[in-house]
Amino acid sequence: MQLVAGSAVPVGQALHLQSAAARKVMYNLPVEQMHAPVVGPLHHNQKDLTAGLRNHRSGHVEDANLNSYSFDEQYNTFQSKGFSADPSGTGRMLRHKDLVAAGAASFLPDEGAGGGAAKRQKTDKKAAAAQPFDPSQPFSLRSRQPWAEKQADVVELTEEQKQYMEEWNAERAERKGLEPADKGVDPNAATSTFHGKEEVDYQGRSWLEPPKEKTRPQDQQCFLPKRHIHTWSGHSKGVNTIRFFPNTGHLLLSAALDGQIKIWDVGRDNKCRRTYTGHTKGVKDVWFSNDGRRFVSTGYDKKIRYWDTETGQIINTVAEGKMSYCVRLHPEEQHIVLAGTQDKKIMQWDLNTGDMVQSYDYHLSAVNTVTFIDQNRRFVSTSDDKTIRMWEYGIQAQAKYIADPAMHAISYAATSPNDKWWVGQSADNQIVTYSADRLKPNKKKTFKGHVTAGYACQVAFSWDSRFVMSGDSEGRLFVWDWKTAKIVRSMKCHDQVLIGCEWHPLETSKVATCSWDGLIKYWD
Repeated sequence: MQLVAGSAVPVGQALHLQSAAARKVMYNLPVEQMHAPVVGPLHHNQKDLTAGLRNHRSGHVEDANLNSYSFDEQYNTFQSKGFSADPSGTGRMLRHKDLVAAGAASFLPDEGAGGGAAKRQKTDKKAAAAQPFDPSQPFSLRSRQPWAEKQADVVELTEEQKQYMEEWNAERAERKGLEPADKGVDPNAATSTFHGKEEVDYQGRSWLEPPKEKTRPQDQQCFLPKRHIHTWSGHSKGVNTIRFFPNTGHLLLSAALDGQIKIWDVGRDNKCRRTYTGHTKGVKDVWFSNDGRRFVSTGYDKKIRYWDTETGQIINTVAEGKMSYCVRLHPEEQHIVLAGTQDKKIMQWDLNTGDMVQSYDYHLSAVNTVTFIDQNRRFVSTSDDKTIRMWEYGIQAQAKYIADPAMHAISYAATSPNDKWWVGQSADNQIVTYSADRLKPNKKKTFKGHVTAGYACQVAFSWDSRFVMSGDSEGRLFVWDWKTAKIVRSMKCHDQVLIGCEWHPLETSKVATCSWDGLIKYWD
């Protein structure tokens, strides 16, 4: 029983009729009462009892939420395939022919206005009435194609458009490390100019041969350089690196940002002997073979070139399209070169065949240095990911991994002449030292006082391992004592950053320096 209007009424017979203008329902009404017809007396100004519920000229419209994607999906489906989902939400599918049979075709677009379903039905009828394909008859189009009897109009490019396409093709070739096709440049073409009088002397000896009187003094020590004795000038842009001729040092190889590599005489007439022009952009690094007869170079044109020092000919070109920051020839297998690349890998190339034989790819950023240690059975690499990794030569897996939150990226590395120590130019303005066999850090051998942050300044040893030297960003040369790790000499050598320095392999106190001011200076 339920109390309704002061009297007890069975629950099944209780009626809770709501006002037509009610906005809230306070009872859980059954469906029959919820949808019961509206009854009751009319207002004297009201013609229809349900007029108060009308919010549209055709009746009452309820708000519904339908996202634009669902609406477009059903609309396009109906226009193209002839059916769509019932918008009432019952799950039924509406078909075009059912609506036509029910007399609802007036709500659909006419055939001329793009009725996709009607067009599709007409096409289906034509396809059904077509004759089956006869393979014995020659091939012919069964229906007239829309492009029949039409000729393609060739549009000529304007001069402005042609110029734009030429510039775009040149930039695209530059990004891929290729030469522009319209220049007709051979990728292996190179020019070399000899600046001396004759390439051989009266005895038939090459200009590359070292003088016989050049020998290292026995039982002598190296001394600190004091004065400037010569300047080599010939590069139009900054010099990136310098290398003395192995064992004798009678020649000096320089690589510059003007794309040229020059080799200079040291100690006799101090003139340029030969210029090697093969890179289209600046040269980043060079490295001599053990006998100095050949050298390898890498540049910003994304090529590694293998040169003949005497003739200036390019023997091979590898790693085209890959930017390499450093190159090192294997000390024993002179036809193998290792390159630290921009794409986080160390690539190993065979210069005889031009094939890549191995890659080492554990670094997380560009590789800056590659240095052989432990009787050339291993090598050490550094990267912008602030790690030091040691590798077994020829094996892709790394042998040791050094990483610490206090470490900085090492931009240049070298080994001591006795092969016991490995030093690196750290980005926090100091030179760090590790043992060359197991890469154990030596905190006592940390060399500070110079400013090199942001520059890959070269680190070099004296040949008796007494001194360590490096340039800095202000053009100064710093020399440290190896035992005490204290600065013993600081000289202002260049106007711009002193990027490279080398100790003469035979002289006791002669040092060569290079800078981005385009000069190479010789000190004693």
